[in-house]
Amino acid sequence: METKREKTRYSDEELKEFKEIIMKKLEEARDGLKLLTEAYTTQNANDTNDTSPSFKILEEGSQVLSKEENGQLAARQEKFIRDLENALIRIENKTYGICRVTGKLISKERLRSVPHATLSIEAKMNRKPNET
Repeated sequence: METKREKTRYSDEELKEFKEIIMKKLEEARDGLKLLTEAYTTQNANDTNDTSPSFKILEEGSQVLSKEENGQLAARQEKFIRDLENALIRIENKTYGICRVTGKLISKERLRSVPHATLSIEAKMNRKPNET
């Protein structure tokens, strides 16, 4: 009687599916980053140069806050893009989908929803709160 051997990596066909998911998310993330970058590096054409000084001060304060928020969002988006690019490297190396803590395969469902994941749900649940 044959015993079922546990799978140690995803097949090339499965990796191809994940690569397509990642490429789509990467394109969307880059588009989003472009919009965020434009939002905090360019002036709004509908500014308040011709309005009262007190309103202008409030508006400028709002623009500064908005630029800071967009800058933070852009930094997060850049990290997401790096994580996706690293996932593509793992696909090329055929190490994609292997949990970096347990060494077991990360579930397909998890990878479909979080394609840059490097931890299985089990490993993520056992982490200390401040671990990355």
